[in-house]
Formats: sequence, C-alpha cells, structure tokens
Amino acid sequence: PAPPGRGGPGGPGGRGGPGDAVVPAVCAGTLNGLSVTGDAQHQYQTLHKMYNNCEIVMGNLEIVLIDHTQDLSFLQTIREVTGYILIAMNVFAALPLQNLRVIRGTQFYEERFALFVLLNYNPNTTHALRQLGLNQLTEILAGGVYIEKNAQLCHVDTVEWRDIMRDSRLEPLVRDNGRGAPCHESCGGHCWGPGPDDCQKLTKTICAPQCNGRCFGRAPNECCHEECAGGCTGPLRTHCFACRHFNDSGSCVPLCPQPLIYNKLTFQLEPNPDTKYQYGGVCVRECPHNFVVDQSSCVRACPNDKMEVEKNGLKICEPCAGLCPKACEGTGAGSKYQTVDSSNIDTFINCTKILGNLDFLITGLEGDPWRNISALDPEKLNVFRTVREITGYLNIQSWPKHMHNFSVFSNLETIGGRSLYNRGFSLLIMKNENVTSLGLRSLREVSAGRVYITENRRLCFLHTVHWAALRRSRADLDIRNNRPRSKCQQEGKVCDPLCSAEGCWGPGPAQCLSCRHYSRRGVCVPTCRFSQGEPREFSQGGECHECHPECQPVEGGATCNGSGADTCTRCAHYRDGPHCVGRCPDGVLGERGPIFKFPDGSRECRPCHENCSRGCVGPLLRDCLGDPLPVARRTPTLIAVMVVGAVFLSCSLVLLALLYWRGKKIQKKRAMRRYLERGESLEPLDPSEKANKVLARIFKESELKRLKVLGSGVFGTVHKGIWIPDGDSIKIPVSIKVIQGWSGQQSFHHMLAIGSLEHSYIVRLLGICPGPQLQLVTQLLPLGSLLDYVRKNRGSIGPQLLLNWCVQVAKGMYYLEEHRMVHRNLAARNVLLKSPSQAQVADFGIADLLYPDDKKYFYNELKTPIKWMALESIHFGKYTHQSDVWSYGVTLWEMMTFGAEPYSGIRPAEVPDLLEKGERLSQPHICTIDVYMVMVKCWMIDENIRPTFKELANEFTRMARDPPRYLVIKVSPPKSPEPPKVPPDPIPDPPNPTPDPPRTPRPHPRPPNPPPRPLPRPPRSPKPHPRPPKLHPRPPKPHPRPPKPHPRPPKDPQTPSQTPQTPPQTPQGPPDPIPAGERGRAPRRAPHPEREGSLPPVPPPPPGSQGGEEDPNGYVTPNCALRGEGGPGGPARWNGAGGSP
Repeated sequence: PAPPGRGGPGGPGGRGGPGDAVVPAVCAGTLNGLSVTGDAQHQYQTLHKMYNNCEIVMGNLEIVLIDHTQDLSFLQTIREVTGYILIAMNVFAALPLQNLRVIRGTQFYEERFALFVLLNYNPNTTHALRQLGLNQLTEILAGGVYIEKNAQLCHVDTVEWRDIMRDSRLEPLVRDNGRGAPCHESCGGHCWGPGPDDCQKLTKTICAPQCNGRCFGRAPNECCHEECAGGCTGPLRTHCFACRHFNDSGSCVPLCPQPLIYNKLTFQLEPNPDTKYQYGGVCVRECPHNFVVDQSSCVRACPNDKMEVEKNGLKICEPCAGLCPKACEGTGAGSKYQTVDSSNIDTFINCTKILGNLDFLITGLEGDPWRNISALDPEKLNVFRTVREITGYLNIQSWPKHMHNFSVFSNLETIGGRSLYNRGFSLLIMKNENVTSLGLRSLREVSAGRVYITENRRLCFLHTVHWAALRRSRADLDIRNNRPRSKCQQEGKVCDPLCSAEGCWGPGPAQCLSCRHYSRRGVCVPTCRFSQGEPREFSQGGECHECHPECQPVEGGATCNGSGADTCTRCAHYRDGPHCVGRCPDGVLGERGPIFKFPDGSRECRPCHENCSRGCVGPLLRDCLGDPLPVARRTPTLIAVMVVGAVFLSCSLVLLALLYWRGKKIQKKRAMRRYLERGESLEPLDPSEKANKVLARIFKESELKRLKVLGSGVFGTVHKGIWIPDGDSIKIPVSIKVIQGWSGQQSFHHMLAIGSLEHSYIVRLLGICPGPQLQLVTQLLPLGSLLDYVRKNRGSIGPQLLLNWCVQVAKGMYYLEEHRMVHRNLAARNVLLKSPSQAQVADFGIADLLYPDDKKYFYNELKTPIKWMALESIHFGKYTHQSDVWSYGVTLWEMMTFGAEPYSGIRPAEVPDLLEKGERLSQPHICTIDVYMVMVKCWMIDENIRPTFKELANEFTRMARDPPRYLVIKVSPPKSPEPPKVPPDPIPDPPNPTPDPPRTPRPHPRPPNPPPRPLPRPPRSPKPHPRPPKLHPRPPKPHPRPPKPHPRPPKDPQTPSQTPQTPPQTPQGPPDPIPAGERGRAPRRAPHPEREGSLPPVPPPPPGSQGGEEDPNGYVTPNCALRGEGGPGGPARWNGAGGSP
C-alpha cells in the first residue's frame, strides 16, 4: 500500500465540469487483497488518510472490513480508478462512490475481474451493504464483474452490465445477492437504486450504428469522440467524462506531446517546447520528483539496458555506455518472498540499486519452517554494503542481536519511496531491541513517504538528525518510544565534536551528516594535510584530496591545487611541458613516429634530434645514441601497407570461420539423422528365431550424460540428457529413464520386443544402457505430457484437436495390441506430445522389462494408480488389452476435463467399492452423450463387452470429421493454427462387421453441463461376489452387451438441415467454495468473518488442480476423505446393480 501523492494531473472535466482544465488530486492505490493490518478502526484510518480529497486512484481501490458506524463520505471525490475495485466483508449500507465514472482495469483481481464485491453483510445483525450506488459508472475498460453473496444487496441484477463493460466477450457474474427489487418506473428497468435519481445512464447499447464507441443520445450525430471513455456531453474530444488514453489539459489525446517534433523545413527533429510526459492517464509538464523520465513517460525505474542520470535537475534514463550498474529486484518481486532470508540473500551480491523494497522480518532472519527456509547467517548481510539506492521503501522489523547498528547500509544514499509500506512509510525501523545507532552514514535523501522509527529501546543519536534536510516531501515524521535523549546524553552517546549542527548517525567522526571543518573519505577531520604530513592534500568543497604522486612536497606552502599531474607546485622528478613525470619520454609513439626526449640541467624534458632512433643525451645529431637515420623515415607508407594487410587478413579469417561453422552444422545434422534412423541389432539371431528388425541399441555409460531431472514415478526417474556417440562430437538430446529395482537378471527378449516397435503414435525407444541401474533411452519430446499441456492451454484447445488426440492414442494402443504388448499404466501423464497436433504413447513395456515372470504385484502400495485401473486388475492383478481399454476411457475423461483428477476427493482404497456399486466418472461438460457413451463402454465390468482399440480408433475417426457435433467448447483465439480437420484414415474393419444402429443428426447439441442421467444396467447375479481381504474376489460373470442408450430422433423431413448452434455457456467465475465433487449436494454455507472470526475462504483454483499430495507422474494420495457425487472430479452414480455402469 502507498499513501496519496498529491499534485498530479487528472482527467478532463475535473470538478469544474466537462473540458475544464482543473488539475485533480492523484493518490496511490493498494495491492493487499483480502489481507488487512490491525482492527476495523485501524483499517478505516488508513483508508481515510489515503483517499481523502482524492479524485484519481493510481492503482487499486480496496475497501475491506469497514464497520457500519464509519463515515465514508470522503470517497465521494473519487472519479477514476486505474486498477480494480474490491469491496469485501463490509457492513455499511451504501457505497459512497456516486461520482466514479471509469474503472480502467490495468490490474485484475483474481486475474480477471475489475469490480469484485463479496460477502458484504453480517449474518448476526441486520447491518449489510444494501445499495452499490455507482450511479455515474459508465465504463469498465478492461476486466469483468463479480458480485456474489451479498445477502441484502439489491438492484445489481437490474444493471445492464453489457453497457458498462468494454469487453463484450466477458459475462458478468452476479448471483446469490439480495432479493430482486423493482426500479423506478422512469428507469426503464435498469437502475442502481429505488429512486428516480438512481437510473442507470446507458451510453453504449442505445447508440446508433454509426457510433464507434459511446454516445450522448440516440441520434447518429450524437456520438462521442473516439478518445472518450465513460461517455460525454458532446461530440468533441474536450467533452469527454474521461479519456480512453491520455488527458492533455482537458482534451483527450492518443499520445502526449512528444519531446521531439519534426521540422518540415530543416528535415530535422527539434526539441518540442510544449513537451509533456505520460504519467498514468494524464500528460504532465514535469514528472513527480520520485519518478524518472524514460523517453516521454514517467516511470518508477529505468529498464535493464539503461541507467538513471540527472541532467539539468531532471532525472532521466540513458543507455549505458558499457555494462550498467547492477540493479536487483527487491523483496516480494518475482519468486522472492516478502522478506530477506537465506533463500534469496545471494541474489543481492554486488547490487548497487534495489528496484523495489527491502523487508527484514523475523521469519527471514530466524528461518521459516513452514516454507522450509533455514535461519539467515548474519555475516551475509554484508552484501548490502554495495547498495547505493533503494527505489521503494526500507522496512527493518528484525535484526541480528549481536549487530548494534545498520552499518551494512553505510553506502546507502537515497530511499526513493516510489512504493510505500502500509500507511505510506518509506523508512520504517521498529522493535529492534539491541540497536544503539542507525549507522546510515551516507543517507542524504528520502524522496517520498513517511519516516517511522519506534519501539527501539536502546536507540540514540536519531534526535540529532536534521530530518527536514533529508526529506523531499512534506510527509509526517513519526519518531517515538526510543531511548530518551536525556539518557543518551548521560551515557555519553552524543555526536563527535567534528560534526556540524546537522547531527550524526552514530558515535565517532565517521557518522556525521556533515563536517564542521573538513572530511577525508567520509570521516571528519580538523584540517587537511596542506603543508605537512604524507601524502600532501588539497581541499575541494570541504573534502580533502591527495595530490598527484609526482608532486614534490613543499614545506610551509601548498604542494598542489588539484589532483592532476599538471597542478603540482614542484615536480618530484622531471617536468614535461606542464606535467610532472617520473622519466622523460623514450620511444613513446607520437603522430609522426616515436618520440625521444632528454632532461636538461633544470630537469625539463627537451626533444632529441629528429633523426635519433634510440634516444639521445643532447639536442644535436651527434648526441644521438646509436646510428642516426641517414634520411627521413617513411613510416606513413609502411603503416598504410600494414593496415591494408591486416584488413585483408581479418576478412579472410572471418570468411574461413563462417565456412567452417557451416560445414560443422551440416555435418551435425547428417550425423543426427544417421544415428536416429539407423537400427542396430542387440544380439545375433539363432537359426530357429524369426527375423526381427530391432531399432534399439546398447549404449555405453560414457556415451550418456544426464542433465536435469524431468520427473520421477513408480519405475524410476526421468532425466533430460544428451547422447554423445563414441568417436563423434555430436550431442543428441534424449530422454533417459533410470529404472529402479533392476537386478540385471532379466532377459533381453523383452528389450528386443520393445526396440522393434516403431509407429507414428508411440514414443520410439533408442536403446538401453545396462549396468547397476538400467537406463532406457528414448526420443526427447520437449512439449511434455498431454496432461500438463491440456492444463496449461485449456483456453486454446478446440474440439478438432481433442478428437485427433483420441484417434492417435487409440491407434498407438492398437499397434501395441497387434504386437502383443500390454501397457498396464495408460494415463494422460504417459502420453507425450511430439507437436501440438501429434500425441505419442509412452512408458509401454517397462513393467514387462522389470517383471517378465510375475505380472501381478509390481506396484508400490502407496502409489498404485487404482483410479485408472480396471476392476479385474485391482482384484486379481489381471492385465490384458481390455484392461488397457478401461485405462483409455479414464484417459479420455482426463482430456475432456482438461486435466481434472479422476474421483477427486475420494481415497484410492474406496474406488473399487464405488465401481462395484455401479458408480462411474461423471459426464464432462464439453462432451455430448455420444462421446460419453464411448467412455461408459470402456468401463464395463465384463471385459469382453468393452470395445477394442480398433473399434475405438474407427469411432473417433468418424467423430473427428464433424467435431462441433460431439464436443461443445468455447475457445479463445488459438496461438497456433488448429490442425487440419481431416482426421487420420480409420483402421479397416474385418469382413462382415456387426453394423451399428443408424445415426441421424441431432436437432440440438447437448448442453455443456447436463445433470447425470441414469443409464440402464443389465441384471446382476443375485449372489454377490465374495471378496476376501486385500481386494481379491472372484472375477465377475460376463453380462450381455446392453443396447446403445439414447438413440437420436429421426430428422424431420420437412425441416432443412441446420448446423447446430452452440448453446450459451454458463459463466465461469471463481469457483464456489464447495468442493468440486459435491455439486450434487446442497451447497454449504461459507463461514462469515463476523461470526467465525476469520477471513472467508478464498475461492479454489480452477478445475484441474489437485487437493492431495502428488508426485511428478500424477500418482495422487488424497489427504481428505471427501466423496464427490458429481462434477468434474467425482463419480457419477448409476441406478440399479450390475456389471456395467
């Protein structure tokens, strides 16, 4: 949070009406969310101090935990909020924001909402929010609206939110509020309250088609200017209520006047005398003093490739000549926690500027067991000795007990205050019991914000500091409850006599704010070494500086008057022109060749004869050392020849380097193609064995190099690695799976079987590396698993892509079935993506490789993927191609729910009982009954009734020809083009296939979220299956195949065929706090803060997040025993009893 910064420009109109150039007050917003500091009274005082007389909130307006007795009339002056508005857990009757016109939505609450109103009532009293009162609100430039669980809030359901929200794709989420109340008859059904003055002002939906934005009437000539936001009073850019981009003295403009303008006569860019800078949504002639200028904008910090400099009193960002001074992010930014601790202290090494804030809290210094962060070594705090500037605030609430000052910040010069702490503090030091002095010896400026120093029982010297000289703003100074001044004086804790009246930061002459006489390298001294002492010095601005080493000390007088060798009074050795030197030039290269000089009797350097080539002892030709040159030297020609030769040689070397690099690149591509495409037999074939094309190879351990870990699971750990073939320098990226529990006694026949498989829709095995740990080497697919992909990209995945994946996984499993390979662990996490349009089945055959003889019990009891397994596999350890079909159905369900967990909230041990009772996973929202019935067939108790992979591939191939008919998805614009809608060719059926009943087009697609409907079950044997301990009953008896449910109605011959229109989807807001698996139950009431004494529950993450402990391969051990009865994560219950769902 930050306090208001006054004096900024505002939107057009101001208080003087439309187009008036009155400059409004600008204040900073907050970013606290539902977190509050202190009680309700403290929260109100903070709110009043920040927003009193404020008109434009630069940031977010958060009103949380305000009582009904508080006076909020000071909020009436607010006309514009640049971020979001949060109104939560308050009990006042009305919101006094009747002058608010625009919410810009530059920041969102919960990543999508610009207006968020929640839980504004007290269930134990009658006090509650009854009326929003946003009568002047006409536009939300970005973001949505969420208003929920305000028990007595009325009229919000009558507001035409489509007229206010600019983004027409968003749906307002207004639900579970007070009972509907009628509007006044003059309001036309849209109002903010019951009176005639509470009618909603429509500025968008009533406009004529000729208007591109908003309007002030229904006629075609009553359109607002395109730069207006929130409406207008006339057609000009000066008639706007607020500006869409920038406000320049009451006129809405797309850009502020730029610093440079083009002169059409001189064809040059010239300085603009009317230049202004962009500050938020307004144009200002000067940026606030705690901001810097970058081109034409006021920014909090310069970008990484620029540095902050001051020219003519103006702080600007300029490109660095070389490496920029190191600027580091402060606490709370990026992945750093909100305090300096042992996990982030090393990121501040060699930092000269902190972009943001520095917080020192007790959880950082003493460790945080909750985040598994150890205590901080106090010696590491010395990394802050290089810091010269903090752009935000400095907050010290905890400090090592053996350190009695903050001398690690002895080089800190400026605290910018561009972001402030709590109630507007830029320097906060409190409750440090062992600190006796501040030690901030170099601090010269606190640009903005308040200074708060309190509850430091032993702290002295701060009463001597002249704080007014340090602070640029008029913010308050709050220094109290520290060591009394009288006791400090009695203990002798006073400033050194060499300090001036401005005070000091601690004891000694090194802690003075300024010196009474002179200073030497930051330490106050009585005088400089002008005429005695070593080294001799001169004074400049009260600072003592050393003379040049070539100056000869002068007794009783000044040795120099500057730091250069040309400022000496006398020279210690020789004088060459105005400079003192240690020796005369001897062969120094000049403009016309080497320069030789000799010292004369007065120790002045004189030039030798021009023909001397090795020095001289006098000015004549005979004084030359060695043989003089007979003629003038022709060095210019020689130099020119050398330069031309050097340029030619350099160009030749560059050309050769490019040719060599290109050749190596081509060689690398050919080698990679050769190694990846070439097969290699692992062992010679016996005469009795049939030929088998083995594509895998045996690797040596020296050929493989494991890099970072990609994940771990039941069978082992997966690494990203590289393969360097023997005798070659090529590096091929691969995936290396290290198998656990391999004894080395397994046969290579299983390896031969796996290595001979090659198909478009299975991950190819490149080979194995035997040893103490068996390593399987496969192709590296950087897109990762299908499960992670659908979770991250759920907004851009269309029905065509989903059905294509269904076909590809089915074809890959059919290929494994043809080669007698049972997968036994099929799930979305074990399907990898070679590209967004091509899926490949992975991790097949590993169980056979590890356990070729005993195939019943090879899983760990804690991480058995029971939720993906067929009943016969759970009870009897029986794994067949038809048990893989059951897992394929669960994999389909994961894809159609975009990565939700099956049977969410149910312990794995309870799943077999639910399956035997007839409960199955519920129908995904996007699936029609046709797709869901395919899943249901995969989950039949009788494995002989389940479809085969060949039938599944053909069925989804047919569906993929008309995707919107079977899947109803509302997709955002894709980042990459959808794959072609032509599905892969179906797998040919055997002769005389059993025909399916004829299908006719459905008149309307199924709604996205229908309630679960009961399906008929075949009769079940009256005798229940006995089940001894450890879940091993007899296999259930087969049941006859049930008829296909829900046949489609025949097409009306008189009605022309129409493409079914996608029904409107239910708006998806923050999920209800009810668990996803309990949609069939009555909703449970969330606890209220006034009744329970705690904050309300934060809405849970979107579907697909897990509630239990999860390892990288997706094996989940739930930590609760909730049993869902519907929804994406829970089972759907089917009536009756029997073996089929």
